[in-house]
Parts: sequence; C-alpha cells; structure tokens
Amino acid sequence: MPLRVVVVDDEPLARDELCFQLEQLGDVELVAQAGNGLEALSAVDRCLPDLVFLDIQMPGLGGFEVARQLLERHAQPPAVVFVTA
Repeated sequence: MPLRVVVVDDEPLARDELCFQLEQLGDVELVAQAGNGLEALSAVDRCLPDLVFLDIQMPGLGGFEVARQLLERHAQPPAVVFVTA
C-alpha cells in the first residue's frame, strides 16, 4: 500500500519540484497539493493522508499553525515533515 502524501508550499516551483521528487520514489501516492494553510487543512480533511510535507512560512496560516490545527482536528493526524527554502 503506497504512502499517501499531501504537499503544501506557497511557492509553486518549490511545490512542483518536491512533488516531482516524491513521484520518483515509487510507493508514494500524491493525493493533494495546497498553496496555503487553509487549502492544506481542507486537503488533509478530504484526503486523510499518511504524511504532509508542510512549508513553515506561508502568508496567513503558517505551517506551525496548520500542524497545531491538525492535532486538534484529527484523532490520528498525519505525520508532518516541515519544509522551507
């Protein structure tokens, strides 16, 4: 069973590159992408991924706040890997 992943980054080029790299791995299913914190919360609620690659600094809702809300919203939240340029 592949690892279900959501990638969140407000920089489209960084997000695209990370998605490309993940797709090369094999047992990874990219289930959603998001460009900001609100989109990230929606994607996680909708797709229930195993792992979220989450940018730390984004306009509005930053990565740390998104992670905090995931802990509050989900009995079993996805694992989070923080990414930043």
